[in-house]
Amino acid sequence: MIKKVAISVLLLLALTIGYIFFDVNYTKINYLNLESDKIPKGESLKILQVSDMHNKKFPNANKKLFKLIRQSEADLIVITGDFIDGKTKDFTYIYSFVDKLVKINPQIYFVSGNHEWRTGRNTELVEGLKGKGVKVLNNRSEVFKKENFIVNICGVDDSYTRHDNFEEAIKGVNNDLYTVLLSHSPDLISRENTSFVDLILSGHTHGGQIRLPIIGALVAPGQGFFPKYDKGVFDLGSETKLYLDSGLGTSTIPIRFWNRSQISLITISR
Repeated sequence: MIKKVAISVLLLLALTIGYIFFDVNYTKINYLNLESDKIPKGESLKILQVSDMHNKKFPNANKKLFKLIRQSEADLIVITGDFIDGKTKDFTYIYSFVDKLVKINPQIYFVSGNHEWRTGRNTELVEGLKGKGVKVLNNRSEVFKKENFIVNICGVDDSYTRHDNFEEAIKGVNNDLYTVLLSHSPDLISRENTSFVDLILSGHTHGGQIRLPIIGALVAPGQGFFPKYDKGVFDLGSETKLYLDSGLGTSTIPIRFWNRSQISLITISR
């Protein structure tokens, strides 16, 4: 009897470890469809969100990850912070990753996260990304032009470390256009009136990294236990939606559970 129990426990432990390894290392695309009257009839905008990679290297030299990115056929790619980890000393890998990303789609937008600031070398990283053609939207905005329409792409620097300047980010923005705001942390929504923004894309929480069925995330930075804003779509009232991507990598502990590594393809149409 004791032997059977021991074998069962070891088997369960092995399955759990295998499942955690799968969640951490084998990325999926999460698909999200949204609607807006600000998008012309018959048109759509496809945004690929990459968040919280934390300088992680995936199996087979990221081949499957880049294959997923190609398959998405996104109009633009947004990187919502924590591209590197706070302990990252060498940017060689991340610059190589960006070089490959730009070849797939040159329309790449970036905002810093708390881990970029934690390195003490955020300015150096930002300049390096700009040199490779990445559009850095730390407290500023641009318009993205598709064939028959344009949208606002705004970005704030990391709000978790209080480097954000929302007013500067939206200065001169045409409110009649569909507006996307990139903000690494969802903390911004508790301090700013984002009611004219149509879609806020954030990360930071990692979906809690460890999740349980029904319960969801156990803990998230800045929100404590059982966070309200952990992963997925949240309606903030009016026409504003917040989407929290649970990201690619891990932080603190290299574990994901019930929370597979992911990138997200957001399609906005009429």
